[in-house]
Amino acid sequence: MVICRYLAIIALAASTLFGISSVEARRESTAALAPIAAAELPKEARITLARIHDNGPFPYERDGIAFGNREGLLPPKPRGYYHEYTVKTPGSRGRGARRIVCGGETTTLAECYYSDDHYQSFKSIRP
Repeated sequence: MVICRYLAIIALAASTLFGISSVEARRESTAALAPIAAAELPKEARITLARIHDNGPFPYERDGIAFGNREGLLPPKPRGYYHEYTVKTPGSRGRGARRIVCGGETTTLAECYYSDDHYQSFKSIRP
């Protein structure tokens, strides 16, 4: 998590020093997303993954909405490519900070990312 942010800062600094576009710099930083095995996710995240795979039902109204990737931490894709899903956070009254974001055909789980800090960082979920 800290390493990914550090690499993103370096990539953005390089873009300023060497004239690389910010999009190119972000693309470089997304290559450094730390992987996490689905089995290593918290049980609530594994439940959310199963719901995504089954196309629901989802307990939160905003589950499945388009994720804008405004932070630029995920690989650049057209608007509407990514969708976000809430991962229940024990002790939280609302949605909490944990999310899974999946791209493309979401039910395949081929391109999914986990954030436990409300999009400040992501880990690439591998099967």
